[in-house]
Amino acid sequence: MNEDKPVVFVVDDDPSVREALDSLVRSIKLSVQTFGSAEEFLHFKRPDAPGCIVLDVRLPGLSGLDFQHELTKSNVALPIVFITGHGDIMMSVRAIKAGAIDFLAKPFRHQDLIDAIHFGIDQDRKRRRAEIAALAIRDRFAQLTTRERQVMQEVTKGRLNKQIAGKLRISEFTVKVHRNHLMHKMKARTLLDLVRMADELRAQGHGDVGHWHRPQPNSNFVSTASL
Repeated sequence: MNEDKPVVFVVDDDPSVREALDSLVRSIKLSVQTFGSAEEFLHFKRPDAPGCIVLDVRLPGLSGLDFQHELTKSNVALPIVFITGHGDIMMSVRAIKAGAIDFLAKPFRHQDLIDAIHFGIDQDRKRRRAEIAALAIRDRFAQLTTRERQVMQEVTKGRLNKQIAGKLRISEFTVKVHRNHLMHKMKARTLLDLVRMADELRAQGHGDVGHWHRPQPNSNFVSTASL
């Protein structure tokens, strides 16, 4: 994953606009790729780097708004900054609701576009890092044994070792052993870390991780003796 060289993708059918935006983006020390249509972009092999798209609303063939929809369907999550000389309120509302980070009417201040580009790249960096972290959690979870997954499911439901032992019909000592192993494998320093990982796994579609239940008042759940 290349985090050091973000790329700005400019999609505009006007060659003079593409040239001007190419020059502007390079002036702030960012890499840029320009395209005359949405189709050109879709056929381009994008580098593995954070970035954003500067996109004209009115394009030949696939329009900017339809292109935004296609990207969403294709799970391309690059932030989009719309630019247009023919925009209206309804168009901007539709774009923003669909996830665009800005909608700039031509002529716009260069600084406004630069600010939007930097914001988009920052958002994309955060998204990419979150995806890498989620993948790491999934990989660690895949290393757990079936019994360790069962214990993790019960632990993240807020159950005590004694309760887990009774449900799984194993000794409390064995529960503690499995618990220590799974905490090490998942690289969870605390129970809260493990719960957060379980939440992430459920968001990824792992149904074999239990839901967290908040302990009731006067519960000894947080007692170190019960962990």
